[in-house]
Amino acid sequence: MSNSSSVSEFLLLPFADMREQKLLHFALFLGIYLAALLGNGLILTAVACDHRLHTPMYFFLLNLVRLDLGCISTTLPKAMANSLWDTRAISYQGCVAQVPFIVFFFDAEYSLLTVMAYDRYVAICKPLHYGSLLGSRACAQMAAAAWGSGFLNAVLHMANTFSLPLCQGNAVDQFFCEIPQILKLSCSDAYLREVGALVFSVSLVFGCFVYIVVSYMLIFRAVMRMPSEHGQHKAFSTCLPHLAVVSLFLSTGIFAYLKPPSISSPSLDLVVAVLYSVLPPAVNPLIYSMRNKEIKHAVRKLFEYIFLQQK
Repeated sequence: MSNSSSVSEFLLLPFADMREQKLLHFALFLGIYLAALLGNGLILTAVACDHRLHTPMYFFLLNLVRLDLGCISTTLPKAMANSLWDTRAISYQGCVAQVPFIVFFFDAEYSLLTVMAYDRYVAICKPLHYGSLLGSRACAQMAAAAWGSGFLNAVLHMANTFSLPLCQGNAVDQFFCEIPQILKLSCSDAYLREVGALVFSVSLVFGCFVYIVVSYMLIFRAVMRMPSEHGQHKAFSTCLPHLAVVSLFLSTGIFAYLKPPSISSPSLDLVVAVLYSVLPPAVNPLIYSMRNKEIKHAVRKLFEYIFLQQK
């Protein structure tokens, strides 16, 4: 293969070799996918229908839910279809479409988690200025900036990745089209352009990470100075779900891309990819609803409304 135009399809890494195991994996991931759709869909509908939850915190949560739905819907359906139909193939056009969507949803979600850290910082450390700093216009601008950063990164990486000539076969050692795995198929020094784009993305990720860490250091310092235990408990209850989501998102991603090469293997890379691409979107609704009485109340009202409508 002299260049990328001669590649008509890519071969993705299967979850298993035996047909029975592939069907088992299909059933497992179908259950996870449906649970993610149900959990995120319930939060999306409940928050949108409950006017008491039309606040900056829940506005950002709605955006996070949309990104989670997009993230898991970009990678998992194709992998499930391949397991069901006993194939590994994804078309060149399908791979070209999958890469920017993956980059877009992951980058936008990380940027949004950074914005949500700012929301919690203002709510706890500067409560008197919350309304002025996080008005409807400011919230819309910050959400748009998060989505916009994901879009720009997606266009940058797609343009760089698929402009490279590919001559190392068409087998991608991952269950979706992941940029590092596609770069392994390149036979040109032009891959340095994509490395430069990755360095730029890593710099942004590190900057957001530092901002989140500093924000929570200030938040925890402010919470510990609160004279009331009830106030401390309430502050922690609004921060811990976000912190748990950030920790899950970062820990799985960092391990996936920064683990030592000595322990790297296709099977381990597959498991880790499932952890960082499938687990957070599926678990986030549970994290946000577990200790949030307002979310639980909104979901309960939604079910009551649906039940009454059926009667």
